[in-house]
Amino acid sequence: MSSPSLGTEQVFPQQALLDPVLLRAFVAVADSGSFTRAAAATHLTQSTVSQQLKRLEQQLGCELLSRKGRYAMPTADGERLLGYARQILALMAEAGMTPAQPPLLRLAVAEDFAGTALMPILKKLITRFPSVKLEVQSGLSKPLYQAFQEGVVELALIKQRQGEHPAKACWPEALSWLAAADWQAVKAGEPVPLIAFPAGGLYRNEMAQLLDEAGIPWRLVYSSNSLEGVLCAVAAGMGVSLLPSRFIRAREHREITALPRATAMELALHLASSPGAELQWLADEIGAYCDRLSSGGSSVSCPNTSA
Repeated sequence: MSSPSLGTEQVFPQQALLDPVLLRAFVAVADSGSFTRAAAATHLTQSTVSQQLKRLEQQLGCELLSRKGRYAMPTADGERLLGYARQILALMAEAGMTPAQPPLLRLAVAEDFAGTALMPILKKLITRFPSVKLEVQSGLSKPLYQAFQEGVVELALIKQRQGEHPAKACWPEALSWLAAADWQAVKAGEPVPLIAFPAGGLYRNEMAQLLDEAGIPWRLVYSSNSLEGVLCAVAAGMGVSLLPSRFIRAREHREITALPRATAMELALHLASSPGAELQWLADEIGAYCDRLSSGGSSVSCPNTSA
């Protein structure tokens, strides 16, 4: 069954006034061809943009966009409305009546930074910019970086191998093998019990590679997507793990030097081009925190650093 047609004379039904907020979302999707990119352009979540488009289509009684996978293209009715929508928004902007949208900052942060490290910075942010809205993702660095590349988030603070991705700033992060304070070394020939993040985790991959290259047998005994869960399992003596050296807790852990030495990783800050004032302030604050955290006291130059 075909959707009702929207004739030119029906673009502005007498029974309903067109909401410029809905028109703005429609134009953003039509121009970008993607709900994800439209969300970034309008500083809204993707679900909010979808809801706004649905409301506009319900208001007009026709389908405005043809959705094919990740892409969206205007239908014939959408094409007819698009010109009118641009005119309305342009006239409102000229009259100083552009609908205001509270700034939405979308962040992706490595799991060990998403808690106590990040909260004081975010508290300062909302104190300085009371109208700002925050959307924070945390987890493994690989999917977080992918979210940044796809425009789902505008700022990502992740772990990566040195020089792996262009970044705004990078900080070296030394790695150590951690075990319980009373850990007894495994007998020769027995597999090393490992505690790790889920499959795909950077440290987990590094552990397996180091031990395989050294011909040391190993077995996975515990996996958790929580940093605290990994640290507690190590402290309980369940096995060993490869983690940033700064996570060693003197009373609970000790460093093991008998296992292969790991090359330092880096903490990388990725920032979208042309950030707004709120996002730039946040990036600067996070950068300052990482400067203090880094043993070197400041960020290091990143190969192919993005602007």
